[in-house]
Amino acid sequence: MSTDEQLIEQIRNNSEDALMELYERYGRLVNGMAFRVLKDDAIAEEVVQDVFLKLWRQPERWSESRGRISTYLMAITRNAAIDRLRSEQRRPIHTAVPTEDATAELSQDPVVDDPIWLEGHVLRQLLQQLPDDRRTVVELAYFQGMTHSELADYLDIPLGTVKTRLRRGLQQLRGLWRSGK
Repeated sequence: MSTDEQLIEQIRNNSEDALMELYERYGRLVNGMAFRVLKDDAIAEEVVQDVFLKLWRQPERWSESRGRISTYLMAITRNAAIDRLRSEQRRPIHTAVPTEDATAELSQDPVVDDPIWLEGHVLRQLLQQLPDDRRTVVELAYFQGMTHSELADYLDIPLGTVKTRLRRGLQQLRGLWRSGK
């Protein structure tokens, strides 16, 4: 089994097999993120295709020094899903998903030995340690794809408060993540 770095190098040399191996490794994760933002299976699948096509066309955009490939894929997936949501002028269902429900949904048929599953599990536990106001803003922004303005309207709080809670929540989450490693 090739490492992610080896697969990216092979993709740079136009190896379709390497792309398929990365898709098999991360396709479910990417699809999960796209679906969380879009709430539509068909559109989420299109975003997944777009993400892997982007990786195929521009493999040089990722480098080992910038982090793991899974982190890179999740970032471009989230951005692509939000872009797609906006381009279709669709709005996600703006109801906060209780973390317990999200945990149950994400943990169905887990591969516990999979480091990505394990990191997601740890992240969900760390989210629970945030104060409710920060956790809500982080979850709505990252799992529902809401913009700062949408968060302010939805939560009926000033835009500056949204930005502060989000920034502080992410800083606290980062600190918790680093202290737990």
